[in-house]
Amino acid sequence: MVRFKNRYVLCEVVSEEPRCRQCIEDRAVSLAVRDAVGRVHGDYGLGCVSVSFTGGDPSGEPRLETRPGRASSGPVKYLNAYTGVVLLRCRKDACGLLCSALPFVRQLESRNQRYPCVLNTLHIGGTIRTCQKFLIQYNRRQMLLLLQNCTNEEDRRCIQKSLLSCSLTEEPSKSGDEEDDDGTETD
Repeated sequence: MVRFKNRYVLCEVVSEEPRCRQCIEDRAVSLAVRDAVGRVHGDYGLGCVSVSFTGGDPSGEPRLETRPGRASSGPVKYLNAYTGVVLLRCRKDACGLLCSALPFVRQLESRNQRYPCVLNTLHIGGTIRTCQKFLIQYNRRQMLLLLQNCTNEEDRRCIQKSLLSCSLTEEPSKSGDEEDDDGTETD
């Protein structure tokens, strides 16, 4: 059995309208990307990317699912409507076709509404984990830029407070006679 290598394309939805991000659905992103690939690369590009998106066999035979009860998902592996971050999966050989068509996505259609937007490619990675690491670093840089653009000290303190409230901290244990991992008691 041959393993197909995938590439993960991390994108950001950039829009003038604030309602656009709240109405983003993975199906709308998937359809917009497929339409853009079809316009730019024609039937050949659409065929390569569609096989890549559905995860089907290039010979046209349906692929057997290794996880029963789970349908083959589309190209959108992660979607955050609040931040506008989208993670797309495609096969390694079709990644160039996909990435060259992403700038031609000009609108997303959701709930019979069309929202003008642009997909900004942030990172291309071989695994979801590398894309997650990049996204953490990207968000840190964006927060530093936001802090530098604050006009007064009150705004700066408000942003810092909201950042600290979102961080994960381990709370100290309440009782002193808990057992450690090796089974010994602490005094």
